[in-house]
Amino acid sequence: MTLRSRVLILLSALAVLAAVALASVLHASARAERHDQTQAGGPKVTAGTVTLTAPGRMVFRNMAWGPHRDELTTVPASDPSAPRTASGVKCLRFYTAAGTGVCLQAVHGPVSDTYRALILDAKLHTKARFDVPGIPSRARVSPTGHYAAWTAFVGGDSYAGTNFSTRTAIVDTRTGELIPSLEAFRVLKDGHAYHSADVNFWGVTFAPDDRTFYATLATKGTTYLVRGNLRTRTVTTLHPNVECPSLSPDGTRIAYKKRVKGLPKDAPWRLYVLDLRTMRETPLAETRSVDDQAVWKDARTVVYALPGDYGADLYAIPADGSGKPHRISVSAVSPAYVGP
Repeated sequence: MTLRSRVLILLSALAVLAAVALASVLHASARAERHDQTQAGGPKVTAGTVTLTAPGRMVFRNMAWGPHRDELTTVPASDPSAPRTASGVKCLRFYTAAGTGVCLQAVHGPVSDTYRALILDAKLHTKARFDVPGIPSRARVSPTGHYAAWTAFVGGDSYAGTNFSTRTAIVDTRTGELIPSLEAFRVLKDGHAYHSADVNFWGVTFAPDDRTFYATLATKGTTYLVRGNLRTRTVTTLHPNVECPSLSPDGTRIAYKKRVKGLPKDAPWRLYVLDLRTMRETPLAETRSVDDQAVWKDARTVVYALPGDYGADLYAIPADGSGKPHRISVSAVSPAYVGP
């Protein structure tokens, strides 16, 4: 091959690469523009004042395309399909209780994104910031508002497989004291101290006593519901095959996702409720795979997200195994209920 031929081949390859790069940039730009355009037939969203103490409200991340995409928005809890009021505060994951919020955000850099957790007051003003070491996954605030927790993927980006690692942190929102990883806690399994390099935690949910929490512990290919104690820095295994627990308002039941044999590896879960006194499991009447940490709307109803046309939609279902699921809101995720 002559030198001239090699030069021509090189120039042709560079031209192809340049064309691909330009097409990628134009595609990303067009996609960003579509995100800024109001979703045809979608929910009405307008800017306004959002607080975390207004009673009877649902606060959530709006995923409808338009200028308020990814912002915290609010609607009446009794009418979740009503027009939305947008706050201007963007979160990937969110939760609130007792006038305190936790907002997990992406910080877009020139090369890659980083992530952080914001502790918000009732008017969505930032009280504290903490670095998050990976992709945000779960967020919770204790019923008193005194503690917040979050989980991030530090390896992998899905719970469906086994090749992932998470980091779960808890912070005292009053003092700013941070527990950067639950892996520092002492593990009691089957009544004995347990040590393993593969211990992994995710999905914290708090009891109202400012001491007790529940979470998922994974080790040796099995997940467990654990009860944690913030004072003694211990966690104790309670029940196998529990992921992303959510404690009921009366503290007696856990809603969670459970891996069911025979389901596809990328969609292995069904929603269940566990009675903490009897350890009796009740399957809920949702036959689709739910990869979410469910939220209790009240003592009778569980709310969760499923994939939708614009990211995710919210569904509600009775917590006693009866009834059937119904969609309550489109283009929405990370709901939290404020007040009675």
